[in-house]
Amino acid sequence: MEGDFQPETLFEILLRAASNTESIEQTCKTVENAPTGNYVRYHLNKPKELETREAELNAALRCRVPGRLCGTRQKLAIDLNLIPYYGTASDEELPYIIRSQAKVGTCSFYAYATLYVISRGKRVTLALHAVTSDETLVCVITRLLDQIAELNISIKRLYLDRGFYCVPVIRWLQVCAIPLEMPVIVRGKQGGTRALVNQKRTYKTQYTMHSDQYGSVTFDVWVVGTYKMGRRGQHRVEYHAFVVYKVPLSIRALPSDYRKRFGIESSYRQKNICRIHTTTKNPATRLLYVGIAFLLVNLWVVMVWNSVSKPRKGGRQLFPARFPFRTMLQFLRQAIERKLGTITEIYLPDHPL
Repeated sequence: MEGDFQPETLFEILLRAASNTESIEQTCKTVENAPTGNYVRYHLNKPKELETREAELNAALRCRVPGRLCGTRQKLAIDLNLIPYYGTASDEELPYIIRSQAKVGTCSFYAYATLYVISRGKRVTLALHAVTSDETLVCVITRLLDQIAELNISIKRLYLDRGFYCVPVIRWLQVCAIPLEMPVIVRGKQGGTRALVNQKRTYKTQYTMHSDQYGSVTFDVWVVGTYKMGRRGQHRVEYHAFVVYKVPLSIRALPSDYRKRFGIESSYRQKNICRIHTTTKNPATRLLYVGIAFLLVNLWVVMVWNSVSKPRKGGRQLFPARFPFRTMLQFLRQAIERKLGTITEIYLPDHPL
């Protein structure tokens, strides 16, 4: 089998591993007409610059963007996806390991920034970027927006999570005149941003944030109260502060509008369902596995929109519950197994070990 190795077989092995959420080694042991795990990893780990692989993955993501989105103004969202890392990083890995708040037993993570478009119930990944430890947040945003330049998508609104709340990002977005919604990080006991939400009312104001390293920036802050309505066992009004810039919304509509970004978390959970398990020390290979997962999520979104829906007044009616993401992965796995076959028997050695 290894002498007749074809690139299509490598791709099928990757899809089989992703659809079953397992490692390359496990897939090669259970698929009948597959090369060995070492042989597959040899081809995956052939020298290739991470930037080159990232460009190839982004080109693949752009190919899956529905054509009706190109050349239009769209709502975009950027987020950071942290994947836990355990152990001691090699020299090759070290630039791509970042430190963050402890989670699932580690403070070390691989970080991948993603850019999404949010349109009519669809959340499609447009670009992916492997973040390095010495990279600024402004640089991360710039790289992602550069990736979609050829799609000719202009920014109607940009949603950021609180991880981007800092002086350089807000100042840069103001200079570029990019409409923005982002939560304010509430700090302190009485003063600072804590004082904004302690007033217990819905209102608009301006706030100046200071940084010893980057200076200061002044921006509009909208403070909005929302009712818990029994969520988490609480019945009270909770106040949230948002950085808002060039957004034509009423203050009462802000929370529901920003809530559209929360679908990104759902995409991350789906991505984890089909991310190939690995312990490789090669950052480019890790990026490939993450990119394949996002490509599969995009494929499912487009399939639901085109095939598991029907037209109606006001927009298409989608039926994602009729074709769940796991069902698509199961169909994909079955198709590959029909082609390559699966191992149904094992043999004992002729002589005792």
